[in-house]
Amino acid sequence: MGKEYRHSGHTVSRMTAHIVWVTKYRYKILTGDIQKRCRDLIVQICDSEDVKILQGAVSKDHVHMLIEYRPSIKISDLVKRLKGRTSRMLQQEYPELRKRYWGRHFWAIGYGVWITGNITEELVQEYLKHHKNQSNYDQNNMLLE
Repeated sequence: MGKEYRHSGHTVSRMTAHIVWVTKYRYKILTGDIQKRCRDLIVQICDSEDVKILQGAVSKDHVHMLIEYRPSIKISDLVKRLKGRTSRMLQQEYPELRKRYWGRHFWAIGYGVWITGNITEELVQEYLKHHKNQSNYDQNNMLLE
């Protein structure tokens, strides 16, 4: 599978992140129809936000997904939309959830996110080291050290 890059007016990018969030109290309620509906909602939201889901899973008490997104998206805003919209829709469509989550908070506060890379830190350091060596010959290089 080749890596696809996003192209827009003046940028080329491939930004990926691994995101995880859990149900409040880690209740194992994402099963059956609720689990399927949660998955469908996440896919719809990502499609509307121009976010590609590379891999992911809706488990009984948490969601985790590897996404590819455009540079103009803030991860915190994306997670806020994902958690907010899924919470609201699931509680509207499944009244039994409102009884369990009387405070209307379906997801636990917070989330985990790990930005994944297309290149390693070592590769960037090697690239910069190369430019540092080049700077002896080219005074146009200004190093940030």
